[in-house]
Amino acid sequence: MKHAIRYGLLILLVLPLMSYVQQKEITIFLIGDSTLADKPYGGGNPEKGWGQVFPLYFQEGVKVENHAVNGRSTKSFRDEGRWDKVLQKLKKGDYVIIEFGHNDSKSKDTTRYAAAETDYRRNLKRYIDETRAKGAIPVLATPIVRRKFEQGRLVDTHGKYPEVVRAVAAEQKVPLLDLEKRTKELVLRYGEEKSKALFLHLEPKEYESLPEGRHDDTHLSAYGAFRVSDLAAEEMRTALPEVAKLLKK
Repeated sequence: MKHAIRYGLLILLVLPLMSYVQQKEITIFLIGDSTLADKPYGGGNPEKGWGQVFPLYFQEGVKVENHAVNGRSTKSFRDEGRWDKVLQKLKKGDYVIIEFGHNDSKSKDTTRYAAAETDYRRNLKRYIDETRAKGAIPVLATPIVRRKFEQGRLVDTHGKYPEVVRAVAAEQKVPLLDLEKRTKELVLRYGEEKSKALFLHLEPKEYESLPEGRHDDTHLSAYGAFRVSDLAAEEMRTALPEVAKLLKK
């Protein structure tokens, strides 16, 4: 009888604790393009998205689901049904980090193009509204810079897109990870030559999967993915302090 009572008391103590832990567990969903996306490990693939390594920055109790895909824009990500899959999983207290811009500007591609001041702005607001309707928290991120130098100067390639992200974040009172600003500072700090290490600058035969080498100033190397994740974590300490508490020290 005494054992039964003790067991019953133990259950009464443990169940609320389990419920509390379950409530505290959150999922961070990532939606965006190739700069954020997971890349295949097979074949010695040197390309990485920063979202591929970002889960390593969190303590237990945080799950990161990366739904970003190469080549997608705010338009095509939705049109292909990829956003619907995220919406079905979203629950109250989850987070959605939204980073698009590299492909929205491709005006010759009607499947992806979203003009900065019109469709792109509306698409971002729609993602925000639908995330909030599920009780989740939207987070906007400006697109990371491309490494494009002309006569020793870093050239902007994103036009108004980062400005629109900042404006929408302010208007909608959404946390902002200003990765365009932070990666610009990073590339400038490294300089024209050393910043190649952040991106895919590979010599011929350096990788079996790329025997001819590759000079790519958009997509990240593994080293670059970690450096951008460092910046995202730093941005979170100001923009999302409640999530930053769950980062590894």
